[in-house]
Amino acid sequence: MADADPQSKSVAGRVLTVLETFDTRHRRQSLAAIARRSELPLTTVHRLVHELQSRDALVRGFDGAYEIGSKLWRLGILASVHSDLREVALPYMEDIYQLGNDAVQIAVLDGLRCLVVDRIAGSATMSVLSKPGARLPLHATGVGKVLLAFGDNELQDAVLDNLDRFTEHTITDADELRRQLRTITAQGFAQTQEELAPGATSIAVPVRAGVGRGTVIAALGLVLPSGSKSITRMIPVMQVTAAALSAKLAGVA
Repeated sequence: MADADPQSKSVAGRVLTVLETFDTRHRRQSLAAIARRSELPLTTVHRLVHELQSRDALVRGFDGAYEIGSKLWRLGILASVHSDLREVALPYMEDIYQLGNDAVQIAVLDGLRCLVVDRIAGSATMSVLSKPGARLPLHATGVGKVLLAFGDNELQDAVLDNLDRFTEHTITDADELRRQLRTITAQGFAQTQEELAPGATSIAVPVRAGVGRGTVIAALGLVLPSGSKSITRMIPVMQVTAAALSAKLAGVA
């Protein structure tokens, strides 16, 4: 994983070595695992990880494992891959917002959570937890469930192994959630009902890297008050909008 002589690395080089131990197969790691994969001394890794955590570059979970934090996302969003997504998606999000003044958001996968890349909300929009840069649980949000449903088995196993409860409606039974994920992939949308916050329901659809059945690269979501009568009519609107956005992104790529 590391260079032949890790001791010769500069401080910046060691920091990058620590961060490079995280990848799609190692989204969450213990301190010992980071040290092993980086081939740096445990004391050095402990110091670097503590500093990265204090700056929100790494986040420590309840089980003691670390994952990539929001600081890196805020820097990464400056890269063209995220700036293109935000720029291209914004007009489509505005079209949806104009239909009901409900919060519209677009999110991407970030480790074992999803990151809100952008959001549109107005003064009349109900208060929601998401905002640009927010990291939301995959199992309790509409956008998160879409990304989880279309994610690989390793991602699903890791998330379903630790299902935190946020409200009395949060699904914390792994078997039940697996059945729901299969339904999401079959029907092409996800829906939650007060699973992250009381009074809020959400619907979300996949955004793909191209038309048809391309790889899911993001999720487009809408957050509405529970009991809203517009949920049913907004699902096909969201699906058509996501398909148009996917086609537009394919043209930009």
